[in-house]
Amino acid sequence: MSKQPSRSALLSTSAASIIVFLAVWELICRAGWIDPIFLPPPSAVFAKAMGMVGEGTLIGNVLASGRRVMIGFLAATAVAIPLGIILGTSTYARAAFDPILSFLRPLPSMSWIPLSLLWFGITETQKYSIVFMGTFAPALVYVIEATRNVDPLLIRAAQNLGANRWQVMKEVILPGSLPQILSGMKVILGLAWTCVISAELVAAREGLGFLIMNGKEFFQTEVVVLGMLLISITVLVTDFVFRVLENRVLRWQR
Repeated sequence: MSKQPSRSALLSTSAASIIVFLAVWELICRAGWIDPIFLPPPSAVFAKAMGMVGEGTLIGNVLASGRRVMIGFLAATAVAIPLGIILGTSTYARAAFDPILSFLRPLPSMSWIPLSLLWFGITETQKYSIVFMGTFAPALVYVIEATRNVDPLLIRAAQNLGANRWQVMKEVILPGSLPQILSGMKVILGLAWTCVISAELVAAREGLGFLIMNGKEFFQTEVVVLGMLLISITVLVTDFVFRVLENRVLRWQR
């Protein structure tokens, strides 16, 4: 069996691939094979980023999008987790709510934008509502499935030992479903970023989606590319933070 590569070797390989990618991108642009108006070189994007940092406009846009994502995401999970556990453990509740969930689940976040603009106008509440509506139904489905996947033998064993409904919920169902719920929330958090960027592309005065749309309006392609890169970076950072929290919460599982 071949020897497994070390973590440092894997990190070095990943860093080298990024450097090679950026170098090839820069060389292609400098050679004139691509018009900078369509794809600016990394050096131009970096210079633009430094300029915006100096002006104090870049961080504000990142924080605006991040705040909208977290408020909308936390509001959606605060409703979806308890409701999903109830629906996952109650056949009657699931039968009553399933038709509504089947109606809400296929709707993409973009479809809620016209209605949310009529309800809230171009406000922060409108952005939060888009994130909420775009993530609530998927989060609810994850929680229901996680709850239903708890081993029924463990539930029956707890009931045979005299545990009441609340004790079964607290001691068996919640610990058993928590890993799958957290994995689902990590996916939903990435979806929340998609929702907020969609909302900001249509109607916003700040945020990464606004940054991209504003750059497109003024043919500032380096701003468009910078906005796209920042979306990826912020999603990666939030995913890393979520993994750290997940490892701490699920420490008992290791």
